[in-house]
Amino acid sequence: MTQKFLYLVDYWVPFPASEYSGLLAVIGEDDNEVHDILLNWREDYLEKYDSLIMQNVVDAQTFPLAGYIDSGVVESFTT
Repeated sequence: MTQKFLYLVDYWVPFPASEYSGLLAVIGEDDNEVHDILLNWREDYLEKYDSLIMQNVVDAQTFPLAGYIDSGVVESFTT
C-alpha cells in the first residue's frame, strides 16, 4: 500500500480572476499526482494559470494519512 498525503493547496488563480483566492484539500501520493489531479479539476477557461499550480503544490502543507484513501480533491473553497 502506497503512502498518501493530504495537501492543503492555496488556489493559484490571482486577483482579479479570483477575487479572494481559496484553498483546496487534495489527497495524493506525491507532488506530481496532486498536480495532475488539479490540472484535471480546474475549469478549462483557467488553463492560462496552469504554470502556477506546481509551485503551490510544492509549497502546500502536507499531512500523512493512515489507511487507503482514494486520491482526488476532497474539498475546495475558491472565489
